[in-house]
Amino acid sequence: MEQVPRILVLLGAAVIFLVAGLAHADPDQAAKRALYRRGSQLWPVYCAQCHKPRPGSEFSPDQWSVIIMHMRSRANLSGEDAVAILTYLQAR
Repeated sequence: MEQVPRILVLLGAAVIFLVAGLAHADPDQAAKRALYRRGSQLWPVYCAQCHKPRPGSEFSPDQWSVIIMHMRSRANLSGEDAVAILTYLQAR
C-alpha cells in the first residue's frame, strides 16, 4: 500500500475543518451579511435620486436610525429596504 503524501493529509484535514465550521455558522450573521449586501446595492439607488449619497461614517448608528425613518417617507422606502440600508450604513 502506498503512503499518502503528508500535504494531501493536511489539505484533507483543512477541508474537513472548513466544512465543519461552515456547518456551524451563525444564521444571524448570515442574515446580517445578506442585509448588508442588499443595503449596499440599494443605498446609492435611493439616496442618489435626490442628493449625493452620504458615507456611513458621516453619522453615528443612532443618527442613521433617525435619518432613515425620515428618508423612508421621503424616498418611499419599503420597510425591508429601509432596514437593509440602515444595516449597511450603521456598519460603515
